[in-house]
Amino acid sequence: MMDFTSPFIIHPLILLLAFLLDLAIGDPGWLPHPVRIIGSAIAKTEVILRRYLKTPLQEKSGGVLLVIMIVVPVFGIAFFIQKIIVSNTPSLHYSINALGLIVLIYLTSTTIAVRELINSARIVIESVKNKDIESAKSNLGMIVGRDTGNLSEKGILKATIETLSENLSDGIIAPLFYLAIGGLPLAMAYKAINTLDSMVGYKNDKYKNFGWAAARLDDIANYIPARISGILIVIVSFFVSRSLFTVHCSLKTMINDGRKHLSPNAGIPEAAIAGALGVKLGGPSTYNGIEIQKPYIGMEKTGNYLIASEKAMDIIKVSSLIGTGIAVIILYIRITG
Repeated sequence: MMDFTSPFIIHPLILLLAFLLDLAIGDPGWLPHPVRIIGSAIAKTEVILRRYLKTPLQEKSGGVLLVIMIVVPVFGIAFFIQKIIVSNTPSLHYSINALGLIVLIYLTSTTIAVRELINSARIVIESVKNKDIESAKSNLGMIVGRDTGNLSEKGILKATIETLSENLSDGIIAPLFYLAIGGLPLAMAYKAINTLDSMVGYKNDKYKNFGWAAARLDDIANYIPARISGILIVIVSFFVSRSLFTVHCSLKTMINDGRKHLSPNAGIPEAAIAGALGVKLGGPSTYNGIEIQKPYIGMEKTGNYLIASEKAMDIIKVSSLIGTGIAVIILYIRITG
């Protein structure tokens, strides 16, 4: 039987409550959030390290050092916090350390981002629905890295579907995966890796060397979760469409087009959702004024990207629920098996 006092396992009820807490409050600005703290630490550490980096090799080495300086302490702090809490609260049947449990539930909820993802996408979609294209572009620019100023209505909705599918993996399934296999320490370490990639993992002149380690580590960390996300989308496509043909299209597109993406992971859920919705994603995108040629993913079987984007939100919601259920079952088996 798994010892609940282990810092590498959380009680399934804690995960369930954390998921519900995220759905209820999301990421309110008035509460301290680990990702914001991690982001601030990354920015400050980068400034310090860059004072000593002159050559490409030094930049690569500095990037490796940045990853170590961020990920290891985050893992250690989360390990320490969970170890203290669970050692004082060996069973949820006894109210020995209620405050500790509340802290653990909150910290666990901060690794999951269902509410923020859905709300961000909904704001964009509602703006398009109301023909407020400028607001849609502005709100989209807050959740994607590409330039949004010249996007058409269709381009806005395509980008929204893409970010929904990619963030299902990065923001929901990956944290659940690491919570299930390694508790809060591994989930927080993953969030640190993902935040590093979002801040320095670019291929431009400034970060192609310095951000190399962060980008590669993020690729490794997301390899399994991205494929779980793709499979979930395939399965959930049946519940959204009530059609086995849609499931077939989703699976076929994921297999055929999943590797076309410039990222080794993002293309898997993106291709799965493209097949499920009958839309064509990808294509040329502009980043900081520079056009990047991305391959197309999927086949366009509908011209109504507004309805497709709304269905995409439904797919993400159901996938999140199923993913959480699976993680809870895994944790229950680990504790009782």
